[in-house]
Amino acid sequence: MSLAVRVIPCLDVDAGRVVKGVNFVDLRDAGDPVEMATVYDAEGADELTFLDITASSAARDTTYDVVSRTAEQVFIPLTVGGGVRTADDVDRLLRAGADKVGINTAAIGRPEVLSEITHRFGNQVLVLSVDARRSSEQPSGFEVTTHGGRQSVGLDAVAWVKEAVERGVGEVLLNSMDADGTKNGFDLEMIRAVRDVTQVPLVASGGAGRPEHFVEAVEAGADAVLAASVFHFGELTIGDVKNTLRAAGHDVR
Repeated sequence: MSLAVRVIPCLDVDAGRVVKGVNFVDLRDAGDPVEMATVYDAEGADELTFLDITASSAARDTTYDVVSRTAEQVFIPLTVGGGVRTADDVDRLLRAGADKVGINTAAIGRPEVLSEITHRFGNQVLVLSVDARRSSEQPSGFEVTTHGGRQSVGLDAVAWVKEAVERGVGEVLLNSMDADGTKNGFDLEMIRAVRDVTQVPLVASGGAGRPEHFVEAVEAGADAVLAASVFHFGELTIGDVKNTLRAAGHDVR
């Protein structure tokens, strides 16, 4: 029995403001995260994802105050990532109002942290965030990057997802760095490759531009679809995406 498809707006936050660029560069201001979260909640978003996109590259903590203010205003699940390094960081974010916590860079440096987090809090709270791009140097054709896509770590993206799930990760947020912000569609080949190695919920991110793109991602194996700029700048609404998914025969929440 398949689960209903979730439609998730993503708030990429830098210095307390929502920003959006192309391939994580040329960032432009998109608004206040608390105000935007409130709007998406009212529009029928199934969840919100809040990513502090410069926390790891700047070696600082996620902005807990913004997380707390956002959580106070919305009544849908909130996933928070960026700068998460330890189980104690997860504890602080859960106390600030997060429902799930995403981890990326720190897990690559020390994979054991995944097991430490899931043993303490359960796998339902832990999301592996994977920023991947195409690479002929890796067996799957996709490599893992860190620090907002600025650094390659020489790790096969599909193999890394498989390992992380074995270590207890409960969900995977798969972001195509090549497609990010381009609005040319999700990397369907990447979605299929990851779907083939894991059964945990898979969230597709990177490249959404038209309602049909979300349908393609779901049919490639995504359980949830995430987008940022098309929602932030009013090009699409949550309703547009859900209606298109329904018309294609998919259950939505």
